[in-house]
Amino acid sequence: MELNIKNEIQALAQAIALEAGELLSKRPDFFDLEIKSSAVDFATQMDKASEKLIVERILAARPDDGIIGEEGSAIESKSGVTWVIDPLDGTVNYFYGIPGWNICIAAKDKDGVQVGVVNAPTINSFWSATRGGGATHNGKKITCNNPVELASALIGTGFAYELERRYEQAEIFSKLLPKIRDIRRLGAAGVDLCFVAMGKLDGFYEYGLNEWDLAAGGLILEESGGVVTGRNGGAAGKEMVIAAGPALHARLVAEIG
Repeated sequence: MELNIKNEIQALAQAIALEAGELLSKRPDFFDLEIKSSAVDFATQMDKASEKLIVERILAARPDDGIIGEEGSAIESKSGVTWVIDPLDGTVNYFYGIPGWNICIAAKDKDGVQVGVVNAPTINSFWSATRGGGATHNGKKITCNNPVELASALIGTGFAYELERRYEQAEIFSKLLPKIRDIRRLGAAGVDLCFVAMGKLDGFYEYGLNEWDLAAGGLILEESGGVVTGRNGGAAGKEMVIAAGPALHARLVAEIG
């Protein structure tokens, strides 16, 4: 992706993420819930409204681009650019009125994710990155913590909606907890990854993340100097995401496997 196109897409992603944040900040008093993979995995009318807004704004500006959206938007790219969007990351937080929900917008081409933006209005945080251009939080350059010893590490995580996966996650949790400083469970993977990118967490791991959960925050973390992989250093994805500065990342991969 050429630099001028990358900068154009970043500016568009930032503007759309801010607009979606304004929409979602008008939290309704009542919710229409749509069950997804299980009774504890659901979408609200606001997830859908945010995705509709984001897709409309993207296609109005770049009609030949592709779309991959959590709430079902799927458009094949004619331009070579595909947008990967989570219109409301942390739906459970949003439903309960807990801070930290966010909007994740990324754009990728044949070489991978090139632009990532995460907007978390309830914690006054806006992260942005371009591939090779570094990462920022509220306009200021950020770097992850490195090196960090495992025993001193504050680690973020999340839990799958599928019950059988939670048993496996409990095993990892119980194995890891005695060896680290502590664990935090914030409820929104986009913010978890960005917190690692800016040093508010030392590392993060989670099973079951989709591309839209990972694309934007993963790029932001990598551009802050961090490493994002799956189990045993393989590709990050639904089987596992392990993210941290280089030194701690190696230890977490060894511990989690």
